[in-house]
Amino acid sequence: MTMTKHYKLMPAALAMLAISQAYAANLTVTLSNDLPGARPSETITIPWTEVNKALPGALVQKIAVKDGSGRVIPHQVTNVAPQAKDPKNIGAAYGDLIFQHSFAAGEKSATITVEKIETLAPVFPTQAFARYVPERLDDFAWENDKIAHRTYGPALAAPDTAGVGKEVLVTSGLDLWFKRVPYPIVDRWYNKGHDHYHHDEGEGMDMYNVGKSRGAGGTGVWTDGKLYTGANYAGWNVIANGPIRAIFELRYTDWDAAGTKVSEVKRFTVDAGHYLDQMDSTFTFSGPASLTVAVGLNKKPEDKNQDAKIAVNRDEKSKALTQWVEQKSNDAFGTAVIVPGSGAFGADEFNELAMAKVTSGQPLRYYVGGAWSRAGEITSKAQWESYVADAALRARHPVKVELKAQP
Repeated sequence: MTMTKHYKLMPAALAMLAISQAYAANLTVTLSNDLPGARPSETITIPWTEVNKALPGALVQKIAVKDGSGRVIPHQVTNVAPQAKDPKNIGAAYGDLIFQHSFAAGEKSATITVEKIETLAPVFPTQAFARYVPERLDDFAWENDKIAHRTYGPALAAPDTAGVGKEVLVTSGLDLWFKRVPYPIVDRWYNKGHDHYHHDEGEGMDMYNVGKSRGAGGTGVWTDGKLYTGANYAGWNVIANGPIRAIFELRYTDWDAAGTKVSEVKRFTVDAGHYLDQMDSTFTFSGPASLTVAVGLNKKPEDKNQDAKIAVNRDEKSKALTQWVEQKSNDAFGTAVIVPGSGAFGADEFNELAMAKVTSGQPLRYYVGGAWSRAGEITSKAQWESYVADAALRARHPVKVELKAQP
């Protein structure tokens, strides 16, 4: 799960950069944590402009990020403007330096060092990945080392042609693919052929049911006791693609919500090491000052013929809606949405819902994901609810980041 980080350049660092910037040998990053529990895979982002100030002339392929023991750790630099040029090497074409630190229980601070190096930085294993899938009716799929997802484009929504038997599904709901392995499986499963991944052959399986529901984390507009939803995504844009973080956007064209035309752009931030993704949905509409948006979980998400027992928990403190689904032969899985700005929980025929008010053009942040007991890490309802509550707590208490250039 992704949290916004606060960073500041310490006064001493400001002076150093002003007086002897050219002599900086490294950038020291001090991380401060105010929670007592462990925080595994905490994602840290630093604007590349700040790295460049401390390390003039630093090249993205010739830096090393090291932990407190001097061990090189994986890092990533986002390219926020692929068309931009950077003739002065001031970081104009780059966005953030990204890395992760896992806080042990009771660990209040950590020190990370960023250095320029002469050799090329290693290629780190991909742990977060997203792509358009034209070979399967323009699905869009994404994953990290914990779980995978997909959703559906306009080709799947198009009517069948006589005699072809094309699958037709009109929905903006989100699907889950449950993994048992940390390596990427999206390409492997699609390459194996459609429906092959509906059987667990050791890597995991697609057993989640979307149908007419919101799936795991789809949205809609709630008006007068009814949910109004859009259709399949109309456009996509990948912004960053691993190894630590994937960022992409899906665009949904106008739909009618009880007389109000609404469109949506959904930004996904997918970080390694987390069962929950961060979503930022921006709804655009005119007329009402605000609308009520609902984020949903399918009431009947189990696989076929599984006779599932489903426990639902609505946690007012964490603003989290969770399910724990016990199946007959496919073991158990959990799903969750966290909506920090949620004002209420609700439901309709197909979905459990968490509600929040939105204004036009202002993003709504929430978190979505799931976990499968067969993966061996989260194996009970209590563990899942504890994980989700802890994720909500981490979102409310972001790690603080301080930067200091060192000679």
